[in-house]
Amino acid sequence: MYDNKGCDLLDFDESDFNTVMASDITFSGKIRFTKPFMIKGNVSGKIEADSDLVIAQDAVVKADITAERILVRGKVEGNINGNTMVFVTSNGSVDGDITSKQVVLEPGSNFTGRCTMVKENEA
Repeated sequence: MYDNKGCDLLDFDESDFNTVMASDITFSGKIRFTKPFMIKGNVSGKIEADSDLVIAQDAVVKADITAERILVRGKVEGNINGNTMVFVTSNGSVDGDITSKQVVLEPGSNFTGRCTMVKENEA
């Protein structure tokens, strides 16, 4: 079983993020950010980041995502490229391909797609 003690991303709460997109917001377009970001609402389009991204439990994201580390607690429809890690919790759902150095799918999570784990020198 995966030991998530080394994953501080799981310990983040809303106050740890520079920007939080509230649950009552729906956004369509391209999001680009450089500091940790949390999505609690609905997003469609494309997400590109040089930092961490958390998709909260009730969030719905229909977008291709590229970020440093990605934690999925909600629903994602689109391809995910995590530079360091992609972690899908037991409440999370991903319908799309995942590419990252480290991929964690907790028991109970829902994943439909291809998973590619890249080596350090391929990333």
